Amino acid sequence: MITVGVDLAAADERSGLAVVTWSAGRAVVSSLSVGVTDASIVAAVRGSDKAGIDSPLGWPSAFVSFVTTHQSGSVTPPSSGDGAAWRRRLAYRMTDEVVRSTTGLIPMSVSADRIGHAAFRAAGLLALLSPSGAPLSRAGDDVVVEVYPAASLFCWGLTHRGYKRAGLASDLVSALLESAPWLSLGPFETLCRRSHDALDAVVAALAARAAAIGQASRPSPAQLAAATTEGWIALPTGPLADLIRQTRVEDRS
Repeated sequence: MITVGVDLAAADERSGLAVVTWSAGRAVVSSLSVGVTDASIVAAVRGSDKAGIDSPLGWPSAFVSFVTTHQSGSVTPPSSGDGAAWRRRLAYRMTDEVVRSTTGLIPMSVSADRIGHAAFRAAGLLALLSPSGAPLSRAGDDVVVEVYPAASLFCWGLTHRGYKRAGLASDLVSALLESAPWLSLGPFETLCRRSHDALDAVVAALAARAAAIGQASRPSPAQLAAATTEGWIALPTGPLADLIRQTRVEDRS
């Protein structure tokens, strides 16, 4: 199995791309780079079994409706005392609220924070990856799944706050390798220790593996309609060791 992780930014130079090759009892980072183009990302995703993209894949349904009605000048203002809750529904997707309740982490708002610039790029990538015109699932059913590295690290019991500050990524790499001795960063270990964009790409590829083998959260039937349009953040549901224990037939080749 091959999984890809993309730490997506609006600009190429801040975007990381990792390719991880899985075999029986072993996972090897076979490629890792920072400063990647859309063409490089699309090529890597097409050559993978599952790709985790660290970017929102959609916008809150309430926000989409708000923008549409605002354009025509027919916005219905919130009732007295409901303004904060009304704005929250515009700012956060259902999956963001699920992540908040599960991990305590608050994802950036795709409609009110700068991460929206990365989401514009992600929308373009999804279009490039579906040339037939049939849209890719934003709920993670196709090759692409939305991931959130910090939340994945939380689920695996690793440092998930502050590691992007200068010098701290190296400490997280050491902890990751201790927790996952079956993971080989090879010649890319130095890059991971130096660049949190590269490290997040590797974590995204590990989270993609969790989604691929059924070890990540899925939307419930009641959540599926929203996840299909807004996107769904796949959270690992088991320990890191499960990524290698759940050996698939293709891993044995």
